[in-house]
Amino acid sequence: MSADNTGELANIRVLVEIDGPVATLTLNRPDKRNAINMAMWASIEAHVSALTANRDIRVLVVRGEGDHFCAGADISELTNGPGGEYARINWAAEEALVNFPGPTIAVIRGNCVGGGVSIATACDIRISADDALFGITPAKLGIVYPTNALERAVRVIGGSAAKHLMFTGELIQSERALRIGLVDEVHSVTALNNRVDELVALLVERSALTQVATKAMIDEVVREGKVKPKTTLYWETEMDKSGEVREGVAAFLAKRPVRWPWKRS
Repeated sequence: MSADNTGELANIRVLVEIDGPVATLTLNRPDKRNAINMAMWASIEAHVSALTANRDIRVLVVRGEGDHFCAGADISELTNGPGGEYARINWAAEEALVNFPGPTIAVIRGNCVGGGVSIATACDIRISADDALFGITPAKLGIVYPTNALERAVRVIGGSAAKHLMFTGELIQSERALRIGLVDEVHSVTALNNRVDELVALLVERSALTQVATKAMIDEVVREGKVKPKTTLYWETEMDKSGEVREGVAAFLAKRPVRWPWKRS
């Protein structure tokens, strides 16, 4: 990469890199610990919507440039509160992440606070370095938390832990975040990227149909308490016509790499 290109990228606050079926979205404001302004929220929504429309993208990785994941929303933009147009754009960005159909992974280092936690909990899997600090801090600013982010936090860590973090605004270390279910794995800073690469490679090896169907059904269980019969019928029909099972069994018996035929619509 040339020095000129490096300089240009430094001015782009949300970067997307595509490597085959894997997209990586990077919050690129390291001088502000990747605090997110309204333009960045809008960029997140636009990028993730474009990746959702790309049938070749199977896995989305979300991370922060440098030593931090995201220190939260840029406070300088919240002097009049987080409502109105800001709230609409913020909400759309997080929901775009939630609704990406394939597996999403938040890779967390350093600060993961406020809006950073909202982004992380909008992802399916959260992998943390042992240097990470987590906090949900509306009580420090007198903010009533957006309901979509609040609901996700409760679903992920439960009502008691969500109340504790939101009442106090305390920052917690990765060990406690793992204990309450805010993250799924914790690794040393030096081991983090290798573990993420390993996990991404494993996800790409597996059936996209299984992953997309499972994500849709689990999300429905979380929202509705069960998988609706029409959802079951849809995915059973998709499985039958896709050829995924035939290919999976054939590859297993032949001891050859599998060539999954299904792509999401």
